[in-house]
Amino acid sequence: MSLTWTALHARLHRTLRHRQLLPKQQRLLVAVSGGQDSLCLVRLLLDLQPKWQWQLAIVHCNHGWRLDAPANAAYVEQLAHDWQLPYYGITAPEALPRTEAAARDWRYCELAEIAAQQGYSHVVTGHTASDRVETLLYNLVRGSGADGLQALTWRRLLVPGVWLVRPLLDITRSETGQFCREAHLQIWEDATNQDSRYARNRIRQELIPYLQTHFNPQVEPALAQTAELLQAEVAYLEAMTNDWWQRVKGEGHTLNRSILKTAPLALQRRVLRNVLRSLLPTEPSFEHIEKLVNLLTAPNRSQTDPFPGGAIALVEAEWIVFKQLTAQK
Repeated sequence: MSLTWTALHARLHRTLRHRQLLPKQQRLLVAVSGGQDSLCLVRLLLDLQPKWQWQLAIVHCNHGWRLDAPANAAYVEQLAHDWQLPYYGITAPEALPRTEAAARDWRYCELAEIAAQQGYSHVVTGHTASDRVETLLYNLVRGSGADGLQALTWRRLLVPGVWLVRPLLDITRSETGQFCREAHLQIWEDATNQDSRYARNRIRQELIPYLQTHFNPQVEPALAQTAELLQAEVAYLEAMTNDWWQRVKGEGHTLNRSILKTAPLALQRRVLRNVLRSLLPTEPSFEHIEKLVNLLTAPNRSQTDPFPGGAIALVEAEWIVFKQLTAQK
């Protein structure tokens, strides 16, 4: 146990009760990199364990990108041993592309598989308010809508029966660092966090300090609050979108444009995006969605040019119909 009950312990305890993120007596698989955020997380959960009666385990993902990666994994395994927790170590295949997106997809896939196989109901990660702000800015400059700007969510379903939970989203990176120092936790410094080739590192090292200096010293809590507000609004819009989808869907890949065009534009776009997600091999772009928006008021027999994968949309009276073009020989 930690020597003292800190303000961070109290905040996390309140957050868990208020948001009902990690119910009592659940089996939790905690992702630990060895960095300050994940060490802070696992130490806090260990200290709260007597109050919540969780069964905790540690999992470490080794991407194999650094020369010290094996030593890093061994350090986390030793921590698990010292804390008398089950340990699971995963090493990425050599063929895995060295990109942030590929690493993230591989990591969550592996975490979900281990949790499902070993009977853990929740995978818990140490993402903080600082990560949330970086994700918001990263998605903003890429042209994301509200879904991307809500950034990291408190929890989401990984696979049936397994939730991904981020209980530190109202705690900043500076606070996790201070906690680790006061708790005398040895942080494993990841050299890739300083590598300016990665966009998120440039946001952390260059953009956020610039915004703090020239625009708002409290830019991190301000943007984290924006993400929190957007999360509630996105959840509401998604519920409304599902309601409209039930009203406009027809047989097969068809939808009633005479009904959909009476919906607000924001909901039109969301319904049409969801249709395209079920048809296209890639995430639909803004331009793809706008092609369908234009069909809502277009003359009969109007049609789009082919979407990725070869599908087209055309107007047949009150309906928009999606058809797959026959491949040319």
